[in-house]
Amino acid sequence: MATIIETYSGGLRVECEHTQSGTKIITDAPTDNNGKGEAFSPTDLCCAALGACAMTIIGIWAEKRDVDVRGTRVEVNKTMAADPRRIGKIEVVFKMPARNYSDKEKIMMEKAARSCPVHLSLGADVEQVFTFIWQDSREDQPY
Repeated sequence: MATIIETYSGGLRVECEHTQSGTKIITDAPTDNNGKGEAFSPTDLCCAALGACAMTIIGIWAEKRDVDVRGTRVEVNKTMAADPRRIGKIEVVFKMPARNYSDKEKIMMEKAARSCPVHLSLGADVEQVFTFIWQDSREDQPY
């Protein structure tokens, strides 16, 4: 059985259904590529997958060690390249919650992010930049 079933709806829109859960998402072509931009583009989803996958791997590492990473905010920025049109660069910024993480925990979480399957699956011609912002637990201001 397929993992995902996709149906073209016309107007550069595709409905994607995750067969195990029945969850559906739609994609639209971006406005700079003849689309309406009313939903994630396929390349947006690829970039979102990188951020979500890296955060999931950090979460797995953290749960095994009883380290709390709840509330981490992940911001993803995509830069397209031309000739051929493709994702040229993905920047992923992890804004870590104000906790007293040890230096070792910080290093291990950064290493975990870079071991995620999406990161390892993207080609070498896609620049991937991971940045971690470690908020001091004594700071009162949110990001």
